[in-house]
Formats: sequence, C-alpha cells, structure tokens
Amino acid sequence: MTEQTTSPKIVFFGTPEFAKYCLKAIHESGYAIAGVVTAPDKKAGRGKKWNQSAVKTYCLENNLPLLQPQNLKAEEFISTLKTSQADLFIVVAFRMLPQAVWALPRLGTFNLHASLLPNYRGAAPINWAIINGETKTGVSTFFINENIDTGAILLQQEVAIAPEDNVSQLHDKLLAVGAPLIIDTIEGIVHQTIIPQEQQWEGTLFEAPKLTPENTQLDWKLPLSSILQKIKGLAPYPGAWTWFDNNDQQGRMKILVAEIILGEHNNSIGQIVIEDRKILVACKQGYLNCKEVQLPNKKLLSAKELLNGYHFAANACVK
Repeated sequence: MTEQTTSPKIVFFGTPEFAKYCLKAIHESGYAIAGVVTAPDKKAGRGKKWNQSAVKTYCLENNLPLLQPQNLKAEEFISTLKTSQADLFIVVAFRMLPQAVWALPRLGTFNLHASLLPNYRGAAPINWAIINGETKTGVSTFFINENIDTGAILLQQEVAIAPEDNVSQLHDKLLAVGAPLIIDTIEGIVHQTIIPQEQQWEGTLFEAPKLTPENTQLDWKLPLSSILQKIKGLAPYPGAWTWFDNNDQQGRMKILVAEIILGEHNNSIGQIVIEDRKILVACKQGYLNCKEVQLPNKKLLSAKELLNGYHFAANACVK
C-alpha cells in the first residue's frame, strides 16, 4: 500500500474460509476496513448448535466492525453501509448483492471469482473445473454488475491443475494467488492503472452451477476417467455418491478417493468385487478401486479399515 491519502476505506463481504484468508490479507496490508458483512449464524449438527462463519470468527478475533444482515435490501442495512462512507466494496464467496448495495461506493464493488472468467461462471467453479478434466483454471477480479459473474474483468491469474488435485488442494492453490490478486486490484483501482475489460463470450464456455444431489451422483456408464474426475471434483466435500445395494443394506454410498485399474473383465457394470483387500467397482474399461468410502449411516473409512469388519455379498453392487 502506498501513501495514506490514497488508501481507500473498504467494506468486505464474505463467509467461508476462502473469504477469511482474503480478508486477512486486506487487513494485514493496512487498509482501513469500515465494515465486514457475513452470513447470519446458523444452527447445525445433531445438537443444533449455533455456528458462525470463518469470516465472523476473524472479525471477532481482530475487533473488526461486523454486520450480519438477514435481508440485503433492508433500509437499515443500506443506511449503515452509507454511513460507513466506504470507497470500495470487495466481495469473496458471498451471495448476490442487490444494486442498491453494489452501486454505493465511489470506486465500485469488485468480486474475486475462482475461475478464469467468463469460463465457469456460477457457485462451484473449483469443483466443475476438476469434474470437467481441466488442466488449468485461475482467479479473476471483476466489477460487479446486475448479472452474476458477468462484469468487466480487472485482473486474472492462471493456475495449473495437477492430475492428482482434488477440490481441497486446488482451493489452496487458488487462495495462494487470489489473496495477493485482491491487493493488486485495490492498488490498480486506486491508482487507475487497471483498464477494465469486458468479458469476451467466445469459444466453448462451461458454467459452474450449485452442487445438488442430482449433479453429484456418479454415472457408472461413463468412462472411468470421467468417473474419477467427478470423485476428485467433489472431494472432500460434498462427496460423489452412488446408490449402494448389499443384501439387506441399501442407500447412498460416497466415494472420496479412488483410482483407475484398466483391463477386461466379465462382471456386470456396477458389480462390487473384493480382491486383495480392495473394493473394486466394475466399469466398462476396467475397475474403479475405491480407496476411501462412506457407506450409508457409517463414517468415512479406508477400504482396508472397512473390510476389517464388513462383508460384501457376491451380488453387492452400485447403480
């Protein structure tokens, strides 16, 4: 950060861990934080205890002004934002802002998105980049407008996706470049060294829709490579799942870690084969070796741990 006279007052919007680390970078860079907006506390777990966001935890630990509005269009909330007299709003992993909010600051409102826009617009860009077998992705900062993830690009940084990367690993790679990119974007806006570029809608573009029970289910008719990419793209959370049938036990089974074993066989697609203390699922091109699984109403276990006390019938299958 340069001279104090050019330092903008900032309001930050964010909720999860990814957003917390970005807020931390802004805070530790010495910018004046006029307010932090995060999601209201929620009840979760069997005990229905109140859980607070990672961003809220950071605010309480560092005595930052905190807002948790239920309604982003509420007059009281918008009045509080106006009173803060912030110059710039920054959004990371937060819900869509109404125009009455994002149009307030004199320097605008920008968002950090975990993809190379316009590719992978939507709620789950990290997941879908892996699911679709991409070899690169990145982060983008862009000015917010009335449509989701369509505003003018400010800065971008490319990141390679390694063959072994799951969501957690790629998340950390993107975070390592995303937080510094926010600082560069702030400086570029303040000193007018960034020329916003309208997004170019050319070539094949993928979207990154919200993850649902429907689009996280495995399809055993697909090639093994596609099945494995989906597992990696949903690990460690929410986890790729499949219907499981083992005599008197049925339900959803999650597969968190797996590998491909190519080869011919005579088993039906979806049949579970136990061999050399491995849980194998028969597929068109060979087997999926399920190394970490979670059976219905059970905890996540490695294949070896599960096979210590669990029996698969000869007709056990997934579908």
